[in-house]
Amino acid sequence: MYKKQDIKRVVSLMVLGFIIFLGGCAKPPTEDMEAATEALIRAENDPDAVAFGETSLNRARDAIFRMRQEANAKRYDAAKAYAAEAVSAAGKAVSDGRAAAQRARDEAEGLIASIQNSLTETEGLLSNAKGNGLELDYEVLGQGMEDARGVIDQAEAAAVTRPREAVEMSQAARAALSDIRGQISQGARETSSKK
Repeated sequence: MYKKQDIKRVVSLMVLGFIIFLGGCAKPPTEDMEAATEALIRAENDPDAVAFGETSLNRARDAIFRMRQEANAKRYDAAKAYAAEAVSAAGKAVSDGRAAAQRARDEAEGLIASIQNSLTETEGLLSNAKGNGLELDYEVLGQGMEDARGVIDQAEAAAVTRPREAVEMSQAARAALSDIRGQISQGARETSSKK
């Protein structure tokens, strides 16, 4: 008959053997790791994610780095968890990037429409100033108007693909038109003070 200690020893050896067997059979989560790497590559090649989703993109890069470290250390459960985190962060970078890019495009388009109105208004003021005989340098002001019109045209062209630049250009055109209106106002004050 078997002794109680022998049975315990045999069971312990069997459990230990089973644990070693399971540890030896563990395989790296290759599919998960490949999916994570592909998700990061897609996000890094998405211009909106790169421009507007930097925080999530960096989180995905960090998760990929940690995933590889864990896989190299044969801690496959942790590697799989980091792979899932990388996929999630890369997806968030893309979705956040698209949403932010759309907001930037909307802002650019709204600003451009506003600047277009300002351009028309400034043209009218300049025409009235000329008609009223205000003493202004109309050649310089006319060139300023042309420059502002050119910047607005460039902003319109950039609004869809480079909305941040379009906003900056629109703001520059707004400042130029404001300066022209200021010169017209100054000329009107000087003319009225001479009368």
